[in-house]
Amino acid sequence: MTHSMDCCIYLVDAGQLVLIDAGAGASTSRIIDNVHALSLMPEKLSHILVTHAHIDHVGSLYDLRSKYGARIVAHTLDAGAIETGKKVGAEYYGIKYHPCPVDIKLEGEENDVTIGDTKFRCLHIPGHTPGSIAIVVENGGKKILFGQDIHGPYLPMWGGEPKTAASSLQKLLELEVDILCEGHYGVIQPASEIRTFIGDFIRNLNTG
Repeated sequence: MTHSMDCCIYLVDAGQLVLIDAGAGASTSRIIDNVHALSLMPEKLSHILVTHAHIDHVGSLYDLRSKYGARIVAHTLDAGAIETGKKVGAEYYGIKYHPCPVDIKLEGEENDVTIGDTKFRCLHIPGHTPGSIAIVVENGGKKILFGQDIHGPYLPMWGGEPKTAASSLQKLLELEVDILCEGHYGVIQPASEIRTFIGDFIRNLNTG
């Protein structure tokens, strides 16, 4: 655990360390402490993959990039928000956001980013924000999905588009993954529970 305002932050040891998202910004030191608690060295943090540009996912980007030189990876459609602070929702959380450069800007529907010994398959899934991405990693015969905020909300004021979101979630459902690492619900498995979880939100979007 880091801070109550943070999204779920995931760490992948790919020989180099890779974070999936970075919390709201009030817990940078706790993120670092958690890395140490795993007997890993935060100095090996080489990349942060950003699922989308909401404050609870991007708040510590600047501090971690400045301290460790981590390269920030995000879709180009959300990069502007990350780099300017506009429409990240910091005011909603009562947090001051420090704009952060995006070092690698993903384009189009799918990008493979290889870091260390691991391939991160980055899928554009607009609907929560214009540049939302999900990330698929295969390890030990398991297909793992870092699915960002599948639960939404899908509000236009925060860049949401419900109809687009339903289509994006359908693509995730069709991946048939073994483990889902969601943006706020934590780790969900097995595959049957993942199908139910994603399917329920698709139905809500289509009927709401």
